[in-house]
Amino acid sequence: MIKVVAFAVLSLPLVWLCIAIAADISNPGSMLGADAGETILFHLGDWGIRCLLLALSVSTIRRWLKIPKILRVRRMVGVFAFTYLFLHFLTYLWFFAGFDWALIGEDLTERPYITVGFTALVILSLLTATSTNGWQRRLRHRWRQLHKLVYLAASLGVLHFWWLTKDGYGEVLAYGLWLGVLFVDRWLASRAVNTNQLGVKA
Repeated sequence: MIKVVAFAVLSLPLVWLCIAIAADISNPGSMLGADAGETILFHLGDWGIRCLLLALSVSTIRRWLKIPKILRVRRMVGVFAFTYLFLHFLTYLWFFAGFDWALIGEDLTERPYITVGFTALVILSLLTATSTNGWQRRLRHRWRQLHKLVYLAASLGVLHFWWLTKDGYGEVLAYGLWLGVLFVDRWLASRAVNTNQLGVKA
């Protein structure tokens, strides 16, 4: 049941976007504003970074609130994060680069915010592809090491959003603070595990 609820909630931003696009086709500007491409781009990017931070928060929520079953939705939340961010990238390719590969290559090498955003997407693509139980069995202990790259992807995502923000930095600061809290929580949890292991050995 928790997976069904999570899927329904995480799908809502995409459902809204589909409704908005349908409305704008019949009545341009009614829901997406004067620049539909930019609205779609930011909508997908916003929800992508939110889902990514939420996926990283699952373990913290489990520890703080003692809800072990919530781990069942972590992979789903991560896949939604990748989906929204991949659609975000496709929107850039369509509306802003026109699938002009020369222009895209120029943007990737000369625009740092696009470089870090694309790097984050490549990392998430790798993590999504190896998120299955089969890959977890194949990679064994290396799987955990590989999937720690999600913290790098999240950091690059927040940096990408920071560079894109022109005014009103409240939202990106909230994302940065959210990520910072998660880093501190992971550090404290790792320290507690190491302390317990030293106590057992003593």
